[in-house]
Amino acid sequence: MPRTADRVPPPAWFVVSATFHYLGPAFAVLLFARVDVLGVAWLRIASAALLLAAWRRPWRAWGRLETAGRRLLVAWGAVLALMNACFYEAIDRLPLATVAAVEFVPVIVLAALGARSLRNAAALALAVPGVYALTGVQLSAQPAGLAFAWADAALFAAYIVLADRVAKRAALSGPDALAAAMLVAAVVATPIAGAALPAATDPVALLAGAGVGLASSVIPYLSDQMALARLPRATYALMVSLLPAVATLIGVVVLAQVPGAREVAGVALVIAGVALHRPAGAPDAGQPGASRARRRGRPRSRRSARPGTGGAPPARAPSPP
Repeated sequence: MPRTADRVPPPAWFVVSATFHYLGPAFAVLLFARVDVLGVAWLRIASAALLLAAWRRPWRAWGRLETAGRRLLVAWGAVLALMNACFYEAIDRLPLATVAAVEFVPVIVLAALGARSLRNAAALALAVPGVYALTGVQLSAQPAGLAFAWADAALFAAYIVLADRVAKRAALSGPDALAAAMLVAAVVATPIAGAALPAATDPVALLAGAGVGLASSVIPYLSDQMALARLPRATYALMVSLLPAVATLIGVVVLAQVPGAREVAGVALVIAGVALHRPAGAPDAGQPGASRARRRGRPRSRRSARPGTGGAPPARAPSPP
């Protein structure tokens, strides 16, 4: 990575990532008036794929992969396409904060399955009523929106598993893998967008869609990599808990989606649940020897998280689409 980028503190990269993760989709909602929802999703995926392909030329890394590695990238790209389509269908019908909160349920569930502990059980106990408070408001008004939100959440869980497997392959760096997967996602998303594609030939819509792709996929995903290369797992997990709050704030500022008291309480419970959970292998601060493990493990995590080193990156909760 460039030396200038390395001088930026990791939390600053996370702030950039968190802001653009939901700022891009918020602008996409405004674009729905001009282009069909699935057309906007396709514009985001295709523009991000073109930008990343021009930068990384992922076909060179593809040529070095064995068959199993290629199948893994194809599966990851297909999940990315379907996940983005469901996400955009959901935010077309539901407040951005509600969809963001539902997305984090799989993160907590996977953590609880991977590291069974009282801490993760408590995280689930907080997050589940929080999501119920958010989705219960929309159950009668937007059942289709909730269906897309939960489908997006399930695909997000699959994304976490596949992204983790891709990250552990020595033949691929993070940016190369992402670029290859986005190309696959663009191919998969094209027939899904279908009838929406003619509307996307509008030059203004194309330019706006490219901006959404840059803001929603390229900037946040690359910022994630810069932050994760130097952040301890527990610190990153705590920062991730702020994302539903960021989505709520952006929903208020950009989309005028002002939450009520019940929605605010629901978001707060989800934030508490995400902050409390710990992925498998991440030591709790209060456990004996945790500080020693962090001191011993941090240099190795820093090296192994850098692209192209062949080491497995630290387990983490990936950011949302």
